[in-house]
Amino acid sequence: MRTLIPTLLFFVLASHCHGQVERDKALHFLGGNLFGLAGAGIAKQATDGNRIWTFVGSVAGSTLIGLAKETVDAGQRPNGWDNDDLAATILGGVTVGVTIDLFSKKDDRRHLRGRYSNLNLKKREQFLHPKSEFVVLDGKLPSLNTLGLSNREFSVE
Repeated sequence: MRTLIPTLLFFVLASHCHGQVERDKALHFLGGNLFGLAGAGIAKQATDGNRIWTFVGSVAGSTLIGLAKETVDAGQRPNGWDNDDLAATILGGVTVGVTIDLFSKKDDRRHLRGRYSNLNLKKREQFLHPKSEFVVLDGKLPSLNTLGLSNREFSVE
């Protein structure tokens, strides 16, 4: 109950403030969020979870997509370049970067812990491709392993 009332109050105020923002700016903010998340994921994998580079990757991802979108808009006569759209896109990336930094667990070196996936992309593995034949058993299609399309079993933990 202690957190329910402030949460409800926040959503009521947020819904009221949402009416003050143009739809275009909200879409730019959402695009900045998505590309900022992609940039943060790439930077986190590349730097083994360094917090600063993860934040920089988030801002860089949103900045790149914002500049690309505004460049396209600049070529169109009615739209043109809009700095407010660019600022909304970059703000989306900054928001994602701050959120990842606040809510991610850190290790002893203050690097982000955990992974976005279970695959280790840095370790090189040799995959054996078994030779198999297409066989239909009891009118059912075979699994991907039987088809030879996948030789690795993925499990959800």
